[in-house]
Amino acid sequence: MSIEVRPATEFDDLALLVGPKKPTSNVCFCLSYRIGSKENNELRGSQRADRVRELCQQDPPPGVIAYLDDEPVGWAAVHPRRDTTFARNRLIPHIDDLDVWSLWCVRVRPGHRRQGISHALIEGAVAHAKRLGAPAIEGYPVDNRGEKVNLTMAYVGTRALFEAAGFTKATDTRSTLDGFPRVLMRLDLRGAGATPRSGSDVGGQP
Repeated sequence: MSIEVRPATEFDDLALLVGPKKPTSNVCFCLSYRIGSKENNELRGSQRADRVRELCQQDPPPGVIAYLDDEPVGWAAVHPRRDTTFARNRLIPHIDDLDVWSLWCVRVRPGHRRQGISHALIEGAVAHAKRLGAPAIEGYPVDNRGEKVNLTMAYVGTRALFEAAGFTKATDTRSTLDGFPRVLMRLDLRGAGATPRSGSDVGGQP
């Protein structure tokens, strides 16, 4: 099995993974942390899709997509923290002044779970951020200590998932999700290599 992770420049592929089932729906598209809450609440129906199309055309795009035999099977939202709502989030602390990137959503398409796609997405997001000059990358997963996490809340990832990709806990946060505390996981990219998992092709075209 070969998984390739590419920058999310194809709107249709992104929409397949995180778009609402009904085009007129006012949810998802992974916008709540990417844009301000006022704009997020004002976008309706097709406006949300149009906004995401714009993001896919920007540099950098809104995240990365995992492909299995050229079929989109997973999504990870990753972007400079300064341009997300995490820049002003009172529950998730800033631990220093580095211009870090945030990795806040990891989604695997139903029917493709337990195939290593989440691991490949995180590693692909790390490689993407490093390639674009990020000095460090952060995630804000739940510290569930091995307990089961509701699938609808699992998009933030788990501490163990991030640890497997080389992240270490930097600090606690005041945020909780599904009853579990969220922790700030950090990976320093200055001089560090992003090593793909064996059997995965983690990279992509700019």
